[in-house]
Amino acid sequence: MKTDMRTLEVAAAKGRLLGLDMVYNCASGHLGGSFSAMDILSILYFDVMNVDPKNPENPDRDRFVLSKGHCTPALYPILAQRGFFPEEDLKFFRSVEGHLSGHAEMRHVKGVDMSTGSLGQGISVAVGMALAGKMDQKNYRVYAVLGDGEIEEGQVWEAFMSAAKYKLDNLCAVIDVNGLQIDGKTADVMPTEPLDKKLEAFGWHVIPVDGHDLAALSAAFDQAKANTGAPTVLLAKTVKGKGVSFMENNAGWHGKAPNEEQYQQARGELVAALAEKEGK
Repeated sequence: MKTDMRTLEVAAAKGRLLGLDMVYNCASGHLGGSFSAMDILSILYFDVMNVDPKNPENPDRDRFVLSKGHCTPALYPILAQRGFFPEEDLKFFRSVEGHLSGHAEMRHVKGVDMSTGSLGQGISVAVGMALAGKMDQKNYRVYAVLGDGEIEEGQVWEAFMSAAKYKLDNLCAVIDVNGLQIDGKTADVMPTEPLDKKLEAFGWHVIPVDGHDLAALSAAFDQAKANTGAPTVLLAKTVKGKGVSFMENNAGWHGKAPNEEQYQQARGELVAALAEKEGK
């Protein structure tokens, strides 16, 4: 049964607000790439994946790997809203008093299937999970989200080759194509386009999609699930810093916390956006 779009929109809008509070409170974190991926994570956890917060280690669950592991200000708010742990825990982000590390961590955070942070490695783990599922004749699916800066790592392409070789149609990768990385535009740092032609040449089924259009994302994930004989990748076109006017399309907001004035402005914009989605 599909989750209604209003629920998904609220989850994403609230996720951005919670993520902002997390990073501001600890004066550290990555907002730009978290905000660009928030809609993708919302639809995965609330609509697409077979997961159960009451049984997070169910061997038959779908798996998720945040290959761009620094974007926990997106992942943790979504996990909290989904019920894996209380939202109250988010205030201890990057604190020794809590369990929420700055990068995705599976030992202490319920709902995290793989610890990530060293860019390029997460997709290899996702390939291994999908291959294990095939070998064990399990029906679970594996999802992984990568950054478009991250795919400059050579290991990513080795993983892409392996996934195609073993015909891992139970694997769906999503590349968050926001066009920016820590040093500037991806086109300037290390051009990777045309991604669609490159990935098709590597044996993947490619689906271009607007990464902020929840209905389009839902249809794309349905198409990925129906695809057989090859892994699928969604090329999700997004806006880095989505939802905060002065952060959008600004590489400077890759990994820094806002000051008091910036925080108040950003929070005002996100509170207004959430109220609009909630119909208040």
